[in-house]
Amino acid sequence: MLSVNELYSIEELRLRAKARLPKAIFDFFDGGAEDEITLNANRQAFKDQFIVPQGLNDVSHVDTSTMILDHFFSFPCAIAPTGAVGFGWRNGDLAIARAASDHHIPYTLSTTATASIEKIARFVPGRLWFQAYVLKDQDFFFKLLQRAYHCDYEAIMITIDLPVGGKRERDLRNHFSVPFKFTSRNLSDFATRPRWAIPMLLGGIPKFENLVGMRNTYHQDANQTSSVGKYYDPSFDWDALKRVRDYWTRKLIVKGVQSPIDAQRLVELGVDAIVVSNHGGRQLDGAQATLRALPAILKIVDGKIPVFVDGGIRRGSDIFKALAMGAQGTLIGRATLYGALAGGNEGANRALDILQDEFKRTMQLSGMRTIGEIHHYGTYLLANK
Repeated sequence: MLSVNELYSIEELRLRAKARLPKAIFDFFDGGAEDEITLNANRQAFKDQFIVPQGLNDVSHVDTSTMILDHFFSFPCAIAPTGAVGFGWRNGDLAIARAASDHHIPYTLSTTATASIEKIARFVPGRLWFQAYVLKDQDFFFKLLQRAYHCDYEAIMITIDLPVGGKRERDLRNHFSVPFKFTSRNLSDFATRPRWAIPMLLGGIPKFENLVGMRNTYHQDANQTSSVGKYYDPSFDWDALKRVRDYWTRKLIVKGVQSPIDAQRLVELGVDAIVVSNHGGRQLDGAQATLRALPAILKIVDGKIPVFVDGGIRRGSDIFKALAMGAQGTLIGRATLYGALAGGNEGANRALDILQDEFKRTMQLSGMRTIGEIHHYGTYLLANK
């Protein structure tokens, strides 16, 4: 079998992960909500944008770095929060976090990670953000923010597109629960992947380390993949977000923005950055692709705060297209996830190597030498399908 360093695209890493994992586990990470219209639309939106290169520019030296939120990025990406990575690769959260540190970009730890806030801070020397789901247990929620603050996380990311869980039909058909259990129903699926199953049996099923001690236990609901509807707070509103803004004195990023109206209110409320996101197509199926939502949001934000975009990014050229649209940066979720699921830290590093190399190559082939030049020429660098 080829090593992950002999795989040359994110899709090849995805296929390696698929071959390594039981179907139910792979589908949990790979799938979206309902008919997966939004999941597929995210990817298609990038495919529908073509690049218009400019020639006769000296591109012998290209600088992929940028400054966002007063910090250096080696290229305009941060790692998106991804929950439950340890279900697919033991210590997978740590593997991705270390890869981000190696590439000098921020890593965002999910509330539902299988590594704790403290563990990531202890073992990862790089820049850390913490993604916070708003919990019904408000005392516990603010304790999470305190823990992130004391561990020197430089930003929190509040997710606003998950008042209830999406209907993820792959998980329902696979009888997949979170956290999963070894049962007679799934044993035959798990047994087909001994390289995955044996470490899980020997080491035990990973836990959501950040949620240990919360009043409500995480259990399966008959109508949802998880108990997310019982777990998170669907009453979270603008007043509640303002309380978070007043409480948290460092950078506050809001993820899950799809409406220009919301974007304007977030600017007025004083958040430091937003992420145009539809949760990777895992929540509201039928929501528009993030790249299509981006222009209207950028117009109303008008440069007042940085705007990131995620969803469907599988190539370095996709990052280029997002920046040409006007985004300051991108969040990478499944791309590095596939790398980690395929080969742990080595796979996550390979995924970021691929994206960074492709992004630099796209800049050179397009005649762009800096991120500033991409933003200067903007949509003149793009043509619609």
